[in-house]
Amino acid sequence: MCLGGFRMKKITLDLIYDQIITDPMNKKYIKKGWIPIYSVSENSKILIIGQAPGIKAQEEETTWLDKSGDQLRNWLNVDKDQFYNKDIFGLLPMDFFFPGKAKTGDLPPRKEFYEKYHHLILNNLNNVELIILIGNYSQKFYLKNSYNKNLTNTVKTFQKYLPRFFPLPHPSPLNFRWFNNNPWFFEQVLTELKTIVHKIIKGAVKY
Repeated sequence: MCLGGFRMKKITLDLIYDQIITDPMNKKYIKKGWIPIYSVSENSKILIIGQAPGIKAQEEETTWLDKSGDQLRNWLNVDKDQFYNKDIFGLLPMDFFFPGKAKTGDLPPRKEFYEKYHHLILNNLNNVELIILIGNYSQKFYLKNSYNKNLTNTVKTFQKYLPRFFPLPHPSPLNFRWFNNNPWFFEQVLTELKTIVHKIIKGAVKY
């Protein structure tokens, strides 16, 4: 990468991790003994970008290790060994720390955090074939002006974002009303999602 005639040195994933640990904006989380919750490799083929780790994920130091994760793995038709193989799936929340509780649910991911660190990490992930965007925060940030008014419309028109992006709702069981009101999601969207994901996995795994 060149800027003003000078070649910029790419910051490695290890150095980015160190920056996150020492960044003053994360001081209060580090003081609690928390670590940043994300999992990527330079070989990651499918990137899953969610919101932020919940308190359980933060304490267990593993994201998607709950009922929402079980649902997501069911949508993808993969097991835990495949899902947590970071050479296949990169797990990259918008924020890497539990942001705290709001009056209803959790606080949103910090905009200043993902604006600072996501592009640095993605600059090291040159083998990504698909980015799965879960929820409004990731979809609005990554899709920019092509975000289609709301989450439902964006997910329903998922094909317009392929082959780079695949928007999804959050797999939380608390979203049961959305699932009940949108049966097309299971009939159309998940069918294509599984096909694309397993095509990528088949190409990634060497037998």
